[in-house]
Parts: sequence; structure tokens; C-alpha cells
Amino acid sequence: MLELLSGFVDELRAAGLPVSLTEHLDAARAVHHVAIEDPAALRAALGATLVKSSAHWPAFETAFEIYFSPRVEPRPGAQGASAVRGAAELSSSRAQRGESAAGALSSAAAIAPMSGAELAALLLEAIRQGGRAAGAALARSAVDRYASIEPGRPVGGSYYLYRTLRHLDLDGLLDRLLEEARGQEELTTLEERLLADEYRARIAALRKAIEAEIRRRLVLDRGAQALARSVRRALPEDVDVMHANREELAALHRTLHPLSRKLAVRLGRRRRNRRRGSLDFRATVRRSLSAGGVPVEPRFRHPRPAKPEIFVVADISGSVASFARFTLELVYALSTQFSKVRSFVFVDGIDEVTHVFEHADDPAAAVRRITAEADVVWLDGHSDYGHAFEEFDRRWGDEVTSRATVLVLGDARNNYHASGAWVLSELQHQARHVYWLNPEPREYWGSGDSIVDEYAVHCDAVVECRTLRQLERFVTELA
Repeated sequence: MLELLSGFVDELRAAGLPVSLTEHLDAARAVHHVAIEDPAALRAALGATLVKSSAHWPAFETAFEIYFSPRVEPRPGAQGASAVRGAAELSSSRAQRGESAAGALSSAAAIAPMSGAELAALLLEAIRQGGRAAGAALARSAVDRYASIEPGRPVGGSYYLYRTLRHLDLDGLLDRLLEEARGQEELTTLEERLLADEYRARIAALRKAIEAEIRRRLVLDRGAQALARSVRRALPEDVDVMHANREELAALHRTLHPLSRKLAVRLGRRRRNRRRGSLDFRATVRRSLSAGGVPVEPRFRHPRPAKPEIFVVADISGSVASFARFTLELVYALSTQFSKVRSFVFVDGIDEVTHVFEHADDPAAAVRRITAEADVVWLDGHSDYGHAFEEFDRRWGDEVTSRATVLVLGDARNNYHASGAWVLSELQHQARHVYWLNPEPREYWGSGDSIVDEYAVHCDAVVECRTLRQLERFVTELA
């Protein structure tokens, strides 16, 4: 068990969950206080000791199902389809023998092989009656018939799950059950809705049983470590923002607000701890004269902490819009840690949108408003960094002071227009720092119409910033 737990913890760390040695030991102690054969209790015990964020729970559950799913092959039932055809007789005689319909269906479903029509009939009856044992047995039969799992093939479970569900047509079964219920008695709208919800819940449970059966067989075939590696999902903070799907973007939004609170607390604590200034050598020597030249009491200069001013210049063209959106949201959520935050967005034209954030309670809503209202198109609506930078210099360049830090957000893909790099050169002399955050992988920089190398010579740093984790690291260093 300890070896299995160690492999499980290694997988969590590989997936990005922060699990310390102390938490690993806590999990090992917790396992001694729960029944190993009770998956729900074991999941709760391990989750309580190893998971610190709700955003990490899906990755934890996926790894748990792989490492702690049953691994014993079910005993094969007697061969012959005649017993399957007798499922109806088993169900109808359950009253005389005191056996439940679910038990009869479970007994029938454990017998193979069976035709597709027979399996569909048993599925219909199982969903109608809602027996858990029958669902597990039918899941095994469905996987046997339709999944066609190929030993040794490095394919994730979703491939075999799709194969199986495509043949079962669970949505069609739901329609048949509802049509059957309407034919038996007249249902009110509420009754039909409640019945449909109940059937959907049973179908979802069957789908989950099929997924668990496929996962169990893949673990037996390839081992838990290999399967976990093939189905591993990135944590929300490690998702590539530019290539995230709708579900991942929703998870990113849910992660952004807790992240901003955590960063604000961390930055505020770090600023409070900077109260001691640098060593004042002259004052220390002068003070040491009273002790015979021994520097008993070092003297320090009074610190003059200053919050930086931030100028955010963000490309919001289609290719990097999602990255700019999340960066703007995070910077404005942390605006209390900066003395001033001004935001500018551009495509081939540029517009200041600071006022939108100042009058918005929700940064996400402000970003949506910017997308709809900002005047960022000058000519044809294709990225033109050179023209946007020149306009920024003409309209607001004199307002950048030595206290300001300029953040440029974009992939530097300029559609072969003039670069306008001289603007960054001037800003570098005027501002305290100039940073460029690029959401593209570093190996793509300088390829095609990317001219990030031309801008990099005028920046203090050009940072790859594709995920929230990278963005968090940069903002921490900035403030």
C-alpha cells in the first residue's frame, strides 16, 4: 500500500500539485484510519491531506481513479446467449424467488457473448429500474462488445469510451424511455421533467461505470503510471491560455480571483518586511567611535519604499486576445499594490482604457466592455505594432516617468509592417523598466512575421508568459 501511495503522490507532483514530504507522511498516516476497501473514505482522507485548492481536485480525482481502482479481473460467466434471452423471465419471476430486478439483470449481463439487440434491451431495463449492480455488469458487457481494447496500444481511455458510447446510443435510450412513460400514463410537465432528470442521472452513472471499467482494464494492461501519464490534464494555472478550450477558460477564470488575492497578500507582506534599509557605512563608523572603533550597533539608511507605476500596453488582436484579457484582469486585481495603473490596448490603432477599469467593480466585465468599445482599429484591423507604438509615443509618451514600469503584452507578429522599435528605445531611457510578455513558446520567437528579437534589445527582459503560473511568477518579481 505504501508503494502504491508513493506512486500516487509522484503522479500528483508530476501533474503540478504542490505536495510536500510532510503532506505525503500525513497521507500515509490517514490511510491507517480508513477502510481501504471503501473508495469514498479513502478518497476523502487522501484529498484532505494532499489537496490544497479546489482547482486541483479534478486532477486529484483522475489520478485517484487510476491508482486505486479495483485491479482484479472479474470471473468470466458461463458462455451462451440463452441466459441473456432469459433476462425477462428472471425479472418477471423475481417476486417468487425474492430476487430484485437489478440482481436478475446483473446475473444475465454477466453472461457473454450477447447480441447488440440483447445488450440494448438489458440497458433499457437497467436504466428503467436503476440497479447499480446491473449497471456495473452491463458496463463490463458493453466494454467487452464495443471497446475493442488493444493490449499495449498507447491510447487514452477517452478513445475506447467514445467507441463504446457511440454504439450504445444512450441519448436514444433516454428518448425511448420517456416515450414509453408517456404511453403508459399521462404525465404533467413537472412529472415528465422529474422523470427525465432521474433517467439522465442513471445514464450518467452507467457512463461513469463504463469509464471506470475501461480505466481498470487499461491499468491492468499498461500499469497505473503509464496510464496516468497518457491521461494527465494540466492544472488551470498550467494551461496554455492561447490554446485553452471553453472548459479550460472557465477554470482559468475561477482560478484568477483566488490567485490575485494570494498575490496581493504575499506582495503586501513582502513590502512590510522591507522596512530596514541598506547599511549606512559612514553612520556606522561614526557610531562606533563611542565603542572604541568597534561597530557594535550597525546603522541603516531609512528606506523609501515606492510602489511602481504601471503602464500596460496590450495587443488585443485575435491571436493573443485571451492572453491580454487574463493579464489585464490580474494586473487590475492587484492595482492596490501599485501607485498607478494605466492601460492601453491596440491592434493597428491604440486607445487608453484606464477609465473603464476605474468605474468597474468586476475586472472581467471591464475587459468585455473594452473588447466591444475600444477604438483600436486604424486601417484594416490587422496587428501593426509600429503604428500603435508611434501613436502611443505621440499621445502619451511624455507622461512616462522614471518611476514607471512599462509592460508590453503581445506576440510581436507584426504582419511585416515597420517595427517602430525606436519608441521602445526612448521608453527604456524614460522609464524605470520595460518588460515584454510574450504568450508564444520561446522556440517560435523570430519565426515568420515575429520580430520580437528586434524589440528585445530595447527591453529589460522579454519573458515567455503562456500560463497563469508564469504570469504569477513575473508579477511577484515585478512588485
